Amino acid sequence: MPTPPPTHDVTQLLLAWRNGDDGALERLIPVVYRELRRLAHLQMRDERPGHPLNTTDLLHEAYFRLVDADRIPWQNRAHFFAIASRAMRRVLVEQARARRARKRGGSAAPLPFTDRLGPGRQRPPDLVALDDALSELEKLNPRRAKVVEMRYFGGLSVEETADALRVSSDTVTRDWNRARVWLLNELTAT
Repeated sequence: MPTPPPTHDVTQLLLAWRNGDDGALERLIPVVYRELRRLAHLQMRDERPGHPLNTTDLLHEAYFRLVDADRIPWQNRAHFFAIASRAMRRVLVEQARARRARKRGGSAAPLPFTDRLGPGRQRPPDLVALDDALSELEKLNPRRAKVVEMRYFGGLSVEETADALRVSSDTVTRDWNRARVWLLNELTAT
């Protein structure tokens, strides 16, 4: 298995791409592809069997959204993967909302959320309900919402999240714990 490139290489390619070097994107994709695929796999793990997207489809849809975005001010590797993870989540939420709209009655009953944000693992989260709750959390505390996105959806470590948000690891840990409690309360209140 090849050794992943140093973080500073990814960061340098991101900065070059941000500054208009389209060749940097061509050099970046092979460097980050394996990690993007891992993120897509993480995002797909709780989807129902027969989901219209597979890991590769999700990866490609997110890639097109990232490439089409107007010069995102990339900061570093962790920031890139957080944004990529958010793009993947948006794709899945849009799919879930479209699926709900097609159902008679227009909405499904929320599933209890017990996955990585809380103890036990019985059923996957209702992605639409989780997205709605995360949007509410973002209004109340944007940093905590970003911590959830990076940790839960992006699979980033406490240290990577702290680096991306430019806060301490202790702050990320506190935000993560408080956000989990808040989200669990929101998702089980219905």
